[in-house]
Amino acid sequence: MLRSCCVYGAGVLCVLLLIAGIAMALTQVFQKLINNTIKKQVVLENGTEAFSVFENPPPPVYMQFYFFNLTNPAEVLDGDKPFVQQIGPYTYREYRPKEEVKFLDNGTRVEAVNPKTYVFEPNMSRGSEDDIVRTVNIPAVTVMEKTKGRWFERFVSDLMTSHNVGLFGTFRVGDLLWGYEDPLLKLIQTFIPMDDHFGLFYKKNGTDDGDYIFFTGKQNYQDFARIDEWNGQSTLNWWSTEGCNRINGTDGASFHPVITKTEKLYMFSSDLCRSIYAQYESDVSVQGVPGFRFVPPSEVFANLTINPDNAGFCVPAGNCLGSGLLNVSVCKEDAPIIMSSPHFYQADDKFVQDVFGMNPNKEEHETVVDINPLTGMLLHGAKRVQVNVYLQQIPGFSSQTGKIRTLVFPVMYLNESVLIDEESAKKLYAVVTEANVIINIPFIVISVGILLGIIFIVFVCRQQTPPSTEAEREPLLSS
Repeated sequence: MLRSCCVYGAGVLCVLLLIAGIAMALTQVFQKLINNTIKKQVVLENGTEAFSVFENPPPPVYMQFYFFNLTNPAEVLDGDKPFVQQIGPYTYREYRPKEEVKFLDNGTRVEAVNPKTYVFEPNMSRGSEDDIVRTVNIPAVTVMEKTKGRWFERFVSDLMTSHNVGLFGTFRVGDLLWGYEDPLLKLIQTFIPMDDHFGLFYKKNGTDDGDYIFFTGKQNYQDFARIDEWNGQSTLNWWSTEGCNRINGTDGASFHPVITKTEKLYMFSSDLCRSIYAQYESDVSVQGVPGFRFVPPSEVFANLTINPDNAGFCVPAGNCLGSGLLNVSVCKEDAPIIMSSPHFYQADDKFVQDVFGMNPNKEEHETVVDINPLTGMLLHGAKRVQVNVYLQQIPGFSSQTGKIRTLVFPVMYLNESVLIDEESAKKLYAVVTEANVIINIPFIVISVGILLGIIFIVFVCRQQTPPSTEAEREPLLSS
């Protein structure tokens, strides 16, 4: 009797567990519980961990600069291909705290500036800021472009010749990056009102690039830290790096993925004067935390015929350089600056072949963003961009440009990278593990119900089997 009660009790419990598990799976009760938890945590408010992370992101950000040293300047001016050698990296720790933080619209938006400070890291560098590199004289090229065809073109050309200013020059790495007083720019200020200092990152160390307005997530938690405006301009679909720091170690996560494989991830890039997007490429693991890898597709840098959205980079209108290049001279004070991926990765092969020393490869030269899909937190990111200068013969400056080929000359490329710190990775791993357990509770309940069902069926079948008689157990033949 006791055995029968246990058997049928297991059967009843099996049915109850299956009903409960299926009901929980269909109603998503645990998923909703987790979603409600994250909605409360992912809001920018004073005193919260999310706001602390927003103000001062904990993972260290490093900026690495690689320069291309020209070894045959005389031959290039005579029409040969340039031969360059990559030097570096020159590594800087990047500090980017938010300042002048002010909440707007009843706490639904927050305004802030994001100054960046760069500190040289000699132990992570190959060389010093005092290293000398031979490359394009960008101020000279800019002056020639601005004055060609104008009435004082001949005077500027003679001025450059008398002061021995050529198309190429040698420069200190620290000066090229952060700025120096250029003698040519100082001399021509009478004709062209220009700053007499030049640097690739001139006035960008210890300064900010304007006012940002972010959503706090108060109205919609999935808008947490998304950029709404930059310098008074609407930035629909532009995302900041901090926009990926959805949780950063708080307790709880969203079952419904914040980041899915099918969506585009938009990122703001002031270097490219635009926002760019990345698409899912593969699953990755960063310090044990699962993530999705997003990379910009080749269409981001494609020419007008492939991507009509890049029409604005054909300067002047209709003058497109080819796939893999973006002409950003309009937002670089008319300097003939061309942006691309390092070593012309994903660009037309012509640009790679025009310069000896280009070796594009996916692992080193592709921009990547690795994000935990459950929380939307940034695990690893690397923005890789190359600065080039458009060079050509200019008749009025024949002494300076000689017989040079028309080409896009690489000056340097940067690798701005961030990797989740170990402490945050441990917290995030615990959050993801806990969330996965909670999310799978209905399926665990269903599994236990199925197991009990199997046990119930086995015992019922054994009860249905008639007991064997003594005669049936005796052998047919005996000795």
